[in-house]
Amino acid sequence: MHYVTVEGLTKSYGAGPLFKDISFHIEEGDKIALVALNGHGKSTLLRILCGQESPDSGTVWIHKGVTVVMLEQQSFFKPGESILENIFAQDHPILKAIREYELLSEEEEPDVHKFTEAIEKMDELNAWHFDTKVKQILGKLNIHHLDQQVSTLSGGQQKRVALAKVLIDIGFEHRHTLLIMDEPTNHLDVSMIEWLENYLDQENVTLLLVTHDRYFLDSVCNEIMEIDQQKLFIYKGNYENFLEKKATRDEMDKASVEKARNTYRKELEWMRKQPKARTTKSKSRQDAFYDVKERASARLETQQLELNMKMTRLGGKILELKKVYKAFGDLTILKGFDYTFKKGERVGIVGKNGVGKSTFVNMLLGLEQPDSGKINVGETIVFGNYDQRGLIVKEDMRVIEFVKNIAENFPLADGSKVSAAQFLELFLFSPEKQYTYISKLSGGEKRRLHLLSILFRNPNFLVLDEPTNDLDLPTLSILEDFLQSYPGCVIIVSHDRYFMDKIVDHLFVFEGAGEVRDFPGNYSQYREWEKDRSEREKEESKNPPVEVKPVVQEKKVETPAAPVRKMSFKEKRELELLEKEIADLENEKKSIDSQLAGGTIPYDQLEPLSRRVGEVIKLLDEKGMRWLELSEG
Repeated sequence: MHYVTVEGLTKSYGAGPLFKDISFHIEEGDKIALVALNGHGKSTLLRILCGQESPDSGTVWIHKGVTVVMLEQQSFFKPGESILENIFAQDHPILKAIREYELLSEEEEPDVHKFTEAIEKMDELNAWHFDTKVKQILGKLNIHHLDQQVSTLSGGQQKRVALAKVLIDIGFEHRHTLLIMDEPTNHLDVSMIEWLENYLDQENVTLLLVTHDRYFLDSVCNEIMEIDQQKLFIYKGNYENFLEKKATRDEMDKASVEKARNTYRKELEWMRKQPKARTTKSKSRQDAFYDVKERASARLETQQLELNMKMTRLGGKILELKKVYKAFGDLTILKGFDYTFKKGERVGIVGKNGVGKSTFVNMLLGLEQPDSGKINVGETIVFGNYDQRGLIVKEDMRVIEFVKNIAENFPLADGSKVSAAQFLELFLFSPEKQYTYISKLSGGEKRRLHLLSILFRNPNFLVLDEPTNDLDLPTLSILEDFLQSYPGCVIIVSHDRYFMDKIVDHLFVFEGAGEVRDFPGNYSQYREWEKDRSEREKEESKNPPVEVKPVVQEKKVETPAAPVRKMSFKEKRELELLEKEIADLENEKKSIDSQLAGGTIPYDQLEPLSRRVGEVIKLLDEKGMRWLELSEG
């Protein structure tokens, strides 16, 4: 079934259009991700499809049998009403029956007569199946106490309530629904995100979404639409395929622009020589000249962030925690936590919402004090704290002014400098955008500017609390490139699995009740380990060990088995690094062997290569023995 047709759509804000003359179709069962830089029209396009905004030109046709349901980034509720009243706001008999039944269920001693009537109504409307589905959605999104007013909820809790409302709306009666979602994974922990992935797949909905979560995008979507330079590009397949096709397109664009610039230089010379009187032939050539000029003036926005930054030197002492305890009432966050940070360490912090991750980070920064124990910060440490409060500006100013108020230049390790304007361009703020007032930026652009302002201060210990929320995919790629070459320490609190896999060395897993596990690996490895552990526990609960009474026999003297020694974190990390080093050495040996066997090496290179192959063999022996020692425990 054909759901949506968009033809010739154009929308402008301020000086230039967000997008111009774009067209596309949405068919039943499509699952499409919309990708673009922040401030380039993603949310505007979604609002146009929902009828909340009008285009400057073009048409949007939606099949009369299709209902459009949207989850926005900003949640809107009736503040004086409860969670339940907001979720079941639709005036429909089934929803009204469920609302009445659930309200009575929340009471400690409900009126027996009313409760009986509510049950009878549920029976009459055959609403029990849908009530079970509602309970599953609310439970998975950790939404309880349905009589609580939404005005008392945090921003993250309100986002989960809004998501629950949307999922309940699409599941309840609309057979043909276009579900539009703007950053649906914000404020969800990983178990919720994985559940949502499965739910959207099973419900077989038609979906158009904006997301920064690349694993979620890959799992849910089968098509990607990109708004770039006011045009729309469509790619079938997953995110990896999108990156490959986009790279190819960028190369073709680059070649096309370069060709147009060469033509433009020739035509410009011809135009300057033209007399004022125009013939028909020269007029057509002059018209063609302006077309070439437009193509030659095209901006190629793609930038690579290659900053070998000059960072404040890290001393021998970085950050040390000794027997740290912290609790809020009955909630224990840390229970005798010990850890000493090392140079260049990259730690991910994960755990369910409400277990104390942000409190832990605030203690490291000195914003909160532990109940007992010591947190010693090295004298050379300069923290860069990117938190969820966002950008704080005392008065409205232009983007370039805001950055220059921090510093005029960014120092590099080779002694050179990058100006504030150049640094802004590296983070995808065009020269035109740099002179925009901060109040005119989109929410995502403000997040990007906030992040840039933290990095521009040149800290040597970065603390990033949910840095990927509301950032577009190109900016995330830039941030990842920056962090991979960043020489300082990094702590990241994030539910973005792709981002964590790419950046962190190991994890602090907050398991609750003050327990923090130091896991030697990335996020995906931890999730696999956790699933294996969960399956083992299920198997053990199904098949409890049978107690066998010992048979009385003549006593034998046996040598007690040596206790199995558990590897320390340091040894686990050494084992991982050894595997990589051994693989690299084996590849190097193969390369040298093939060069020596080829017989084409100049004489002056023969001796050094022969000497090096001996060194490689010796290193392989040493590292192989050490790997054997560690792996056998």
